[in-house]
Amino acid sequence: MEVHTVVDLAYAMAGASGEAGGSSGLLTILPLILMFGIFYVLLIRPQQKKAKEHRSFLENLKKGDRVVTAGGLYGEITGMTDQSVTLEIADRIRVKVGRGYIANFAPKE
Repeated sequence: MEVHTVVDLAYAMAGASGEAGGSSGLLTILPLILMFGIFYVLLIRPQQKKAKEHRSFLENLKKGDRVVTAGGLYGEITGMTDQSVTLEIADRIRVKVGRGYIANFAPKE
């Protein structure tokens, strides 16, 4: 019997079925739209901006630049292809690194 009273109470709180249908739909969707807007401004847009800056950085790399990789290797660019970069990390020690793994310019010594 108690289950029926809870169900009856839920139906009573829902209101009449024909009550303000148009504005109710808008009020239901409005919080979702606001949440998407907040996520876009706080998360999506800054991430896209950062990715665009990193792509621009990678396109402007040239031989002789001192860079640091995402793994922490410091080196000077000695050769480049579309997909990889050859770094000289010590005298006559060269490693090939994927171009996307170049994180930033290395600080000046």
